[in-house]
Amino acid sequence: MAARRAGRRPDPNEEAFRQASQRVTTHPMFRPLCSAGARNAWFAWCDDDELADQRGWARVREDGKVVVNRRRRATADEWYWVLVHCLLHLGFDHLAPEREGPADRAEQAAACLVVARFQHDAKLGRPPAELPTPLPAGDEARLAARWRESGVPDGYAGCGVGGHGGDLDRRPRPPDRYGWRPPPGVRWQTWPERFAVGLAAAASAAVEEAGAPKPGPGGVTRDNAWERARRWFVSSYPLLGALAAGFRIVADVELARSWDIAVAAVDAHAGEIYVNPLRAMPEEECRFVLAHEMLHAALRHADRVAHRDPFLWNVATDYVINGWLVEMGVGVMPDGLLHDPQLRGLSSEAVYDRIATDLRRHRRLATLRGTGLGDMLGDRTPGPGEARRAVDLDEYYRRALSSGLAFHESAGRGLLPAGLVAEIRVLDAPPPPWDVQLARWFDEHFPARERQRSYARPSRRQASTPGIPRPGWHRPEERERRATFGVVLDTSGSMSARLMGRALGAVASYALARDVPAARVVFCDAVAYDAGYLPVEEIAGRVRVRGRGGTVLQPGIRLLERAEDFPSDGPILVVTDGECDVLRIRRDHAFLVPAGARLPFTPRGPVFRMT
Repeated sequence: MAARRAGRRPDPNEEAFRQASQRVTTHPMFRPLCSAGARNAWFAWCDDDELADQRGWARVREDGKVVVNRRRRATADEWYWVLVHCLLHLGFDHLAPEREGPADRAEQAAACLVVARFQHDAKLGRPPAELPTPLPAGDEARLAARWRESGVPDGYAGCGVGGHGGDLDRRPRPPDRYGWRPPPGVRWQTWPERFAVGLAAAASAAVEEAGAPKPGPGGVTRDNAWERARRWFVSSYPLLGALAAGFRIVADVELARSWDIAVAAVDAHAGEIYVNPLRAMPEEECRFVLAHEMLHAALRHADRVAHRDPFLWNVATDYVINGWLVEMGVGVMPDGLLHDPQLRGLSSEAVYDRIATDLRRHRRLATLRGTGLGDMLGDRTPGPGEARRAVDLDEYYRRALSSGLAFHESAGRGLLPAGLVAEIRVLDAPPPPWDVQLARWFDEHFPARERQRSYARPSRRQASTPGIPRPGWHRPEERERRATFGVVLDTSGSMSARLMGRALGAVASYALARDVPAARVVFCDAVAYDAGYLPVEEIAGRVRVRGRGGTVLQPGIRLLERAEDFPSDGPILVVTDGECDVLRIRRDHAFLVPAGARLPFTPRGPVFRMT
């Protein structure tokens, strides 16, 4: 302790002894010996010359003092064995007052053998020296009598921890200032009586532990309110029963503290609901919370955030989900959750548009996770290795909700909110992939020009009828002036070559399919580089990217809008990873960004997210 007060590093041996002594005093078997009545067993960590000379570890006295030789070095388990050994001598009444006089060698060895045998059977620590195996059975008195006649075997003479002098110190002690002898007329419990109390407490604790409900995954027992609430959905609420069967409830205090989870949070990708076990809630409120988090995951709210602020989007979906659950009567809504009857019937997107007008007030709102924190932990895009798993997860959530809705309606379990039914129906018809959406954008701006026959430019005459002119193929001239578009490409350091290649390859393929001859390309990082008109087949193949500095795209947009040789109605396609400046585009435009990227502004044109 002096080393710690002086600021030096504590001795590892002293730290191991401290851990062992704390472990002994908190054990139910030895707690009555160490903390009961006016006389307690206690450990003296000191230099003992007598023990050192006899190569001993510790010695126990009748008053409960255990003198420990600090010159011996051991691990925490070994010090635990030594201390338990000394306390068991007290509990086995080896230092009874009627046993006056020092113990002879045979009695000492027999007493230590009985104690060591008990420690071995109860698995109480690890002996610092190897014990003979097997330990002989038999009564202590008979062993001592036999060994007095035949001598103590060498293997059993060292079973004690007091060295050659033994660990039983029966020398009479005068009453000290602490008054370890009872006052007249007062009877203290003997050491065996205290040990009997501790032994019963340890047995009761073992029985309770063996008969206690086994914790499930995440530390939630079957009798826990959260687990009962989850089983209620599986057995009694078909709409969410399939979802509840697939989720795992994780109740971990340290995890809740590290993630600042006040009540609950959900990770849709992991299929786990994290609850704070320190927050005691009735089962009805647990049902409401579980349904809330399951709907977050099943409706894929974390992946639908798009360009929106993640926390405000979380708040908007909370308003909608809580309104549905209150309307359906699922459990009881805990106090403090987000609920506004005036928002009834609105979608999550509509609620977001409303609350986004007052950011200062709504950022102080609290979700189930806490104030200013979202309870959707899975708001990320799965990596390449998780792509297959994400597809399977989407399929699982879609089937779970769709089948639950069908069973709910067929069983006549009551009406459901129209907004919830609509969102579940949408899951059956997922949005088209990004490349299909990009193709539709090209169709809107560059509709297919059907060739027409015209005699204005006759084709070659057929050899069989050279006197008859044939009409030639012709495309309308009025569409030639708009057959181009602009590409503003983000070439900053955050854009990978693979991302740019994939984006430009898709753009080139769809432009060629719609007979677009060329596109105006502008590279942007710290400044704008005008590459001029490039044939669309060369955009993805032979384009030399310049720059690779910061990301400023507005100069490239301004260059196209002011260019005299660029059509006034030509659309602009911006390819970026979202780490750019705020853009103001005055003509038709669209954005091509990676999945999971967020633009730092609210886009007015469509956003295509590459997966």
